[in-house]
Amino acid sequence: MRTFSDRLRHTILFEAIAVALVAVGGGLITGHGMMSIGALSLMLSLIAMTLNLIYNWLFDLWDRAYRAMARRGAGLRAVHAILFEAVMLVAGLFVTAWWLELSYRDALMLDLGFAVFFLIYAFCFNWTYDVVFPVPRTA
Repeated sequence: MRTFSDRLRHTILFEAIAVALVAVGGGLITGHGMMSIGALSLMLSLIAMTLNLIYNWLFDLWDRAYRAMARRGAGLRAVHAILFEAVMLVAGLFVTAWWLELSYRDALMLDLGFAVFFLIYAFCFNWTYDVVFPVPRTA
């Protein structure tokens, strides 16, 4: 099972890279200023960091109990990313609508765009993280 410090490193790296990508890319794609999208990105990041830490800790507990920390392949990582993004989509909808003064429909469309980006990003990041920092095996 991963340690708390490992999960903290995972969360900080994940969010720092994501905030940079979303602030620049989101500003260019949406037409909102990079500062506005960047601030939204930071708010969503704080929500996501808290959720990510708890979600991955619970995932590790589940993995240890039901899979004995077996190798985490592409299928498991895909399910892991989809479930996390579903929870973030709900949380992000209200923050996005409020911050950018959008209708819930428009905020949903923007959040769906974020979700597609983050599905791909989370899958790639987590798989890479597992390769660079493998889960320690216990005897």
